[in-house]
Amino acid sequence: MARGNEGWLSGLAGVLIFSGSLPATRVAVQGFSPLFLTSARAVIAALLGGLLLLAFKQTRPERQDLVSLAIVALGVVAGFPLLTALALQHVTSAHSIVFIGLLPLATALCAVARAGERPRPAFWLFSVAGAAAVAGFALGGGGALSPKGDLLMLAAVAVCGLGYAEGARLSRRLGGWQVISWALVLSLPVMAALAFATRPDGFGQVQAPAWLGLGYVALFSMMIGFVFWYRGLALGGIARVGQLQLLQPFFGLALAALVLGEPVAWTMVATAALVMGCVAGAKRFA
Repeated sequence: MARGNEGWLSGLAGVLIFSGSLPATRVAVQGFSPLFLTSARAVIAALLGGLLLLAFKQTRPERQDLVSLAIVALGVVAGFPLLTALALQHVTSAHSIVFIGLLPLATALCAVARAGERPRPAFWLFSVAGAAAVAGFALGGGGALSPKGDLLMLAAVAVCGLGYAEGARLSRRLGGWQVISWALVLSLPVMAALAFATRPDGFGQVQAPAWLGLGYVALFSMMIGFVFWYRGLALGGIARVGQLQLLQPFFGLALAALVLGEPVAWTMVATAALVMGCVAGAKRFA
């Protein structure tokens, strides 16, 4: 199989896994605080990543890799999980999922800045049009639910795009699962201390759905999904494969409706469809 096609398939697997992240986070914050949820999911994933690094006897990253790993940790280990958990205290997961339509543009911008990729001008026209559709949704009736929640989601998208691009750039040399594992291990001391400081007063009072949500975001969203995602970005190109994230709103909206029973307004579906069309055009000119 060609490297490009292999990258697309690996990236699609990552998107499918990530699609459950916001619905699972929405469930988890019903039993845990955003700070504990963010730190606990990172601790669990870091322990798994550390075991994998030891089991496969991976060489430690070089000193110049530490800055890049720190950027990955700030973007996808701490920033995106915390900001989305805070946002989901104000908006539904269905509402927040529409903002994922901005991730391809954010990732592409960071790919230009950090990885030296140069998509053609038409690519940017479609990407900006998709971003404008999401902004229109947020500023219009769809964003009336909570401006604070919308701003938190925009910040989450910005830091996530940076973490995606930086991790994909580094994974070309270190490997996809190795990058997220080292980033998690690097953040473990801080996250472990934060998890201890923000732990619930009584774990016995936490309902089973919240535990299941924590388990999903820790194992799948924080670790397994990145194994496929970083590999796909490295093989197929960050800007190109990053456009697959526009499928995530559709999968996520379906999960929010089927699993959580959340209402999905026609404006959410229409915005997601419009943005997906823009990204299809961006992919053609990437």
